[in-house]
Amino acid sequence: TSLLDEEGNQDESLESKTLSAEDQVKDHSTGTRVVAGQIFLESGKSDSQSEDAENFHSQEEEKENSLEELNSLEMSNLLNKDLEEAEIQSPVLTAIGGTADGEPCHFPFLFMEKEYAECTADGREDGRLWCATTYDYKKDQKWGFCETEEQSNKRRQMQEAEDVYQTGMKILNESSKKAQKKEAYQYLLKAADMNHTKAMEKVSYALLFGDYLKQNIQSSKELFEKLTEEGSPKGQMALGFLYASGLGVNSSQAKALVYYTFGALGGNLIAHMILGYRYWAGIGVLQSCESALTHYRLVANHVASDISLTGGTVVQRIRLADEVENPGMASGMLEEDLIQYYQFLAEKGDVQAQVGLGQLHLHGGRGVEQNHQRAFEYFNQAANAGNSHAMAFLGKMYSEGSDVVPQSNETALQYFKKAADMGNPVGQSGLGMAYLYGRGVPVNYELALKYFQKAAEQGWVDGQLQLGSMYYNGIGVKRDYKQALKYFNLASQGGHILAFYNLAQMHATGTGVMRSCHTAVELFKNVCERGRWSERLMTAYNSYKDGDSNSAVVQYLLLAEQGYEVAQSNAAFILDQKEASIVGENETYPRALLHWNRAASQGYTVARIKLGDYHFYGFGTDVDYETAFIHYRLASEQQHSAQAMFNLGYMHEKGLGIKQDIHLAKRFYDMAAEASPDAQVPVFLALCKLGVIYSLQYVREINIREVFSHIDMDQLLGPEWDLYLMTIIALLLGTIIAYRQRQHQAIPRPAGLRPAVPQQEPPPEHQPPQ
Repeated sequence: TSLLDEEGNQDESLESKTLSAEDQVKDHSTGTRVVAGQIFLESGKSDSQSEDAENFHSQEEEKENSLEELNSLEMSNLLNKDLEEAEIQSPVLTAIGGTADGEPCHFPFLFMEKEYAECTADGREDGRLWCATTYDYKKDQKWGFCETEEQSNKRRQMQEAEDVYQTGMKILNESSKKAQKKEAYQYLLKAADMNHTKAMEKVSYALLFGDYLKQNIQSSKELFEKLTEEGSPKGQMALGFLYASGLGVNSSQAKALVYYTFGALGGNLIAHMILGYRYWAGIGVLQSCESALTHYRLVANHVASDISLTGGTVVQRIRLADEVENPGMASGMLEEDLIQYYQFLAEKGDVQAQVGLGQLHLHGGRGVEQNHQRAFEYFNQAANAGNSHAMAFLGKMYSEGSDVVPQSNETALQYFKKAADMGNPVGQSGLGMAYLYGRGVPVNYELALKYFQKAAEQGWVDGQLQLGSMYYNGIGVKRDYKQALKYFNLASQGGHILAFYNLAQMHATGTGVMRSCHTAVELFKNVCERGRWSERLMTAYNSYKDGDSNSAVVQYLLLAEQGYEVAQSNAAFILDQKEASIVGENETYPRALLHWNRAASQGYTVARIKLGDYHFYGFGTDVDYETAFIHYRLASEQQHSAQAMFNLGYMHEKGLGIKQDIHLAKRFYDMAAEASPDAQVPVFLALCKLGVIYSLQYVREINIREVFSHIDMDQLLGPEWDLYLMTIIALLLGTIIAYRQRQHQAIPRPAGLRPAVPQQEPPPEHQPPQ
């Protein structure tokens, strides 16, 4: 399926879960919260409560034993309650027209030997809904319509639109070919024209990004405005984005903030993420760490709840500036030839190639699409050859379950056991999970702890994460926040999303560490940026590589609003190169400056140097050497950038934005050469130039007459120095005269050449020997 479809489905499912996220936030205040799929008790509880591990275990077992009973009781109570409320709240339907106009409908009623509990269109060719006003229609023939003709037409139109929408979505989700996806969007366009809300959302985003439809900002804006009027959170968020970036409308940060806020209140997670970043960076609002924490935590709860046992997809953060300088090097993408080479090795039975390709297809990334079927096949081949890593990953796939691999705790357990017996940390961690949650085996916390410790000792991130969770919760071991923090930190170094999430929760609540809102926000931000919307980074990159800079820049701009530093720098780069015609020429540099500024504030060195360049040359702003100097100095001090050091040397040499100082200039040039080997040639040339300037400056500064006036010749050469000088001059003069006479007597001439004009000289044979 296309990314746009996945994003749409993701948003729908996530928006539907917004209430549960708020409940989670409420739960935090009442002493519990969910981390890594387990309920965590807050640190505010008494020591006697937190340290009573055995009591905790028995409570857990009781919960598990009574869970099904509670669920069935709660469900039946809820159903009864809902039915009672429905009976109380449902308005009495009155028949319109027919043979019983104005009489109340009777439910249930009998028609064609079938009971109906609601209005029906059965027995009518026009599809209009009707009801009987007595129980037996056949006997009494008393009936009327449940809706007016106008309502009926509207309902049928919406049903038709829904059918068209579903047809389009079916084609979209089942096909991978571009032509079929374009065909699917024709159905969605038709449904959107019939005012189908979800179709309008999908079409408007497709028009905005140029996905399978020709990019048209104006048309997408009109659809977003229509959706906003209907109260669509997706429409509100997108309209906020248009006002924030000035696409199709005059830029207005105030309007953007209003629409983002409404979108967030409607449960749109991207709007929450944008507001989190704005409060964190102080963009259009007063900087507020606590407000940022609220928004980021809510989004992070959803992202963390979506993380499966096999892990999320890999986020490719490709910098366009690096990619232009070193094509293919900076992106981390695998070349097609290299993938084919690994596939060739895998087919020949190379186990390492099979495992590597299996992992690539399992998680996706590096230019390889996620494909569970291919992953399963590669792991199977390697597992049959006796590879423990492949066995463990097969266990993971069976434990998780998917369209390709049916969920099976028993099969997963067999693979995990085989891998663990061979000392594989992935297998040990999987076995630990089985014992922790009772998947295919009875719950055994001691064995779970033992296997997690073995996996953690070998540096496996899942083992470290789960071990941290057990120490945090006091499951199978005495509660120890310091140990939990240690293992979460280790897992976060391995890049595990849930480790970042757990650390963020600890810093947000001050559990086991000093409370730090700033640290918590940065960690939650990291988690949020690993959500499924991060896949848009890859589609934006592909659009750019395909030569569609307008589509790429719009996608990068939206991701930049969400706080992705790499998207901010990439959007600025495209604008800087003047490759996006969608942005007016007068606005290109000011907007690029804005995004370089945001990327620089997140620590990107190149962006900081670019800010210096823009102020130095006056791109998008006035020429300001002092500000340029400040940016170069920051890049030099904080990131030890050779480029920044070289620029500082130049500014000191010329006296731009700072007092001229050749000595400091030389110092910065030397520092640049030390910082990077690439800087040595330009530094050498700059130092040569500096040497010449220094020499000229020195000569200009000294007064030759004054120098000679200070020299005492009597003291230097003796009292008869003038006689010595005259003798030397006479000798030199005599030598010159003798040399000149000798030259006149013998002028050598090359053999075979005759003088052009005859001269009164002896013939060549009478010349003295040479």
